[in-house]
Amino acid sequence: MGRAMKVLIAPDKFKGSLSAPAAARAIARGIRSVSPGIEIDEAPMADGGEGTVEALVVATGGSFRTVEVTGPLGERRQAQFGLLGDGRTAVIEMASASGLVLVPEDRRDPRVTTTRGTGELLLAAVDAGAQRVILGIGGSATNDGGAGLGQALGFRLLDAQGADIGPGGGALDRLRRIDEQERDKRLNGIEIAVACDVDNPLCGPEGASAIYGPQKGATPSMVAELDRNLAHFAQVVEHDLGRSIRDLPGAGAAGGLGGGLAAFAGGRLEPGITLVIRAVGLVDRLQGADLCITGEGAIDASSAFGKTAVGVARLAHSLDCPTIALAGSIGPGAAAVLDQGITAYFSICNRPMPLEDAMSQVDVLLEQAAAQVFRVFLARSSYSEPLPDVPLIPGGDSDV
Repeated sequence: MGRAMKVLIAPDKFKGSLSAPAAARAIARGIRSVSPGIEIDEAPMADGGEGTVEALVVATGGSFRTVEVTGPLGERRQAQFGLLGDGRTAVIEMASASGLVLVPEDRRDPRVTTTRGTGELLLAAVDAGAQRVILGIGGSATNDGGAGLGQALGFRLLDAQGADIGPGGGALDRLRRIDEQERDKRLNGIEIAVACDVDNPLCGPEGASAIYGPQKGATPSMVAELDRNLAHFAQVVEHDLGRSIRDLPGAGAAGGLGGGLAAFAGGRLEPGITLVIRAVGLVDRLQGADLCITGEGAIDASSAFGKTAVGVARLAHSLDCPTIALAGSIGPGAAAVLDQGITAYFSICNRPMPLEDAMSQVDVLLEQAAAQVFRVFLARSSYSEPLPDVPLIPGGDSDV
């Protein structure tokens, strides 16, 4: 008797409707409805953005922690991080402490929002025993170059009179000196991996202020002011800390937090999917798998440039494991993913339906699609189970 088939389930979230762990569970239900005894490994995935903490905690059997930090407008608020199953790796989403969703639309002003809370969240993770931190920096409300984070970590950002400057990107023009004498020693020996999927520099027409400032409430005049301030900030950082961040690829991510993490915490910027694959041990979990099923809200031309489904598929392909992708929608250019390791892709929508209807029942649609896809896979597999007896069409000729 041959070994049992193994299926690895590694989806991203279906944005706005289903988390990655919930998506993995729905796919698993669909497969078990076809073959109840099959070996299934659920490894919910993420790309370093929204949902990364939940996905990694669930995938590794870790735990969630909640602490009080400084919000983007200086208010006190609750923020969450995850401690992974290895007990030594923490995962943080900066949006939990300093995210745009935390700021009411009528109060969005990147001249005043701060990343201090993200620094406080980082220290809380270290206090919880983390020796390595994965920090996702998507969804920020800030444009302070990570200055607030630096202040939380013990760096003093001083003006011409030797006083601490205030919060936000608007205060950076007053910066004259950075004093690192009181840098928090808890950071010594801590590895900080920054999930960053953009290569924007800190300043200039492709920099943090110009590209991302408007979505955070910056007017054209604010963008110009913030860009000047970040350029000045980069000069002071290089002079006082000896770290060049102005043209560092990815430094402009999250309003310059990418650069700030490199300057103040020795952070290393990496693609988010690479960090997640490593954190969940996906290479080991794919060993011996006969099929990988991934998925996300949409598959289109942009998916080929390193979205979660393609990141999973590339790895699976290198290990000779076929990958099927399930998506809420299939957009123009989706066929490009077939050259990136995905064996085939399918929409989970089984009939024409409004977007609202599809999103409201995505778990059921995903479960049903997984069942049908798996039936096809079994039919062409060497592990294929005997087909159930099916009566002939009444009145049909059995000698066809």
